[in-house]
Amino acid sequence: MCSDATSIADRPDRPGAAAHLHAVGEAPKARKDAEQPVIGVRGLGKCYHVYDHPADRLKQAFFRWKKQYYREFWALRGVSFEVFPGESVGILGRNGGGKSTLLQLIAGTLTPTEGEVAVRGRVAAMLELGSGFNPEFTGRENVFLKGAILGIPRREMEARFDAIAAFADIGEFLEQPLKTYSSGMAARLAFAVAFSVEPDLMIVDEILAVGDIGFQQHCLARLRQLRDGGMTLLFVSHSPDSVRSVCQKGLFLDKGQARYFGDAERATDQYLAFVRDQTNKEVLEQQTDLGTTVKFQSQVAGNTRYGTGHVQIEQVQVLNARGEPTRAFALGETITIEATLRAHVAAQNLSCSFLVRDFTGVDLMGTTTFDERCPGPVLVAGQCTKVRFSFENRLRPGHFGICFAVNRLTSRDYSDNVLFDQVDGVAAFVVMADPQRPVHYKFHQPVDVSWESLGNV
Repeated sequence: MCSDATSIADRPDRPGAAAHLHAVGEAPKARKDAEQPVIGVRGLGKCYHVYDHPADRLKQAFFRWKKQYYREFWALRGVSFEVFPGESVGILGRNGGGKSTLLQLIAGTLTPTEGEVAVRGRVAAMLELGSGFNPEFTGRENVFLKGAILGIPRREMEARFDAIAAFADIGEFLEQPLKTYSSGMAARLAFAVAFSVEPDLMIVDEILAVGDIGFQQHCLARLRQLRDGGMTLLFVSHSPDSVRSVCQKGLFLDKGQARYFGDAERATDQYLAFVRDQTNKEVLEQQTDLGTTVKFQSQVAGNTRYGTGHVQIEQVQVLNARGEPTRAFALGETITIEATLRAHVAAQNLSCSFLVRDFTGVDLMGTTTFDERCPGPVLVAGQCTKVRFSFENRLRPGHFGICFAVNRLTSRDYSDNVLFDQVDGVAAFVVMADPQRPVHYKFHQPVDVSWESLGNV
């Protein structure tokens, strides 16, 4: 269970079977309605019965008092958290971690085995492609069907129809049966309807990935707009950048249990650290020359640190063109990232990497010595080396963080990659604004401009 999760506020414990509650009644007088959670999850669990043979199901039905013919599989267990109005929560985890099960329990399409979940307000759940649609109906007919499912009068849906059609942007296919749609077209229609009804809670389970890049960006922008307007969002994605960009909080699930619930960037970092640690364990089992992991010897600044420890980061600095530690840069100045590394075993084929992350947690730029085809030196145990990355600052004004990593890598498909050490947020710098040369977007890319006089045409 997540250590800093909280229970549903002001709800008495109830004996007996688990319950799924929608449209929770009036808020307790001790708190204002706006302070009540839109989602309250307490001790939530879902167990499935796994039978080794088809006949065991029949045996269980007739002889359940003699023997148990199934194995219990807990897809989710002991999960507790609260989400308040206007908050957005990204749910992270590997396949089989319990993400989809949790969303289905919150949406009410599954019944909990234990615990309870309370949901307030209108819910738009997008758990799978085409859910709530009839494949034999046209797109237009499905718009009104979905509205009826959500309890919205037809007259109100008719008033919203033009906006729905414009957002979906599927042209004449709106008058064709849904079964003729591609997955991307069905996703467009589903999102258009969900956005139009302005739900109190929107639940999105990875189906955004079926759309094209332009539509994904359109949807993410609309999600941010609705979130800023007070909508609560539950969002499952395998894209860390999407979670960091859209969500304020993150829930990291592993094998059905909550590992972390809190800040979205920290949740994403912990999820990525977990994935890399698992990958490292698998690689170390195959590459026996490295032996067991090495404890980190030196303390460095940073939010999260992980790796096998065979080569370790001892210091990371941000330098100016003169090699001086610097925290503030103007557009066009040279920024150098310098890292000091120490080997704790004989090491070769080293690849160092850095990335620059903005204040919202989005990764903006970076590279590796492997990709730049600049191999590191061969090191003996105890030996130190320094590596420097220099680039011209083209970033917009703001605060930026540095993540740094050192790996062992030889294959261009990254199949033999071993992460020795990675520290997120190991250094930071500021880009200063220049009123004479504003940068309006994430970064400035130099562009050639030309004019041609055509005379009187």
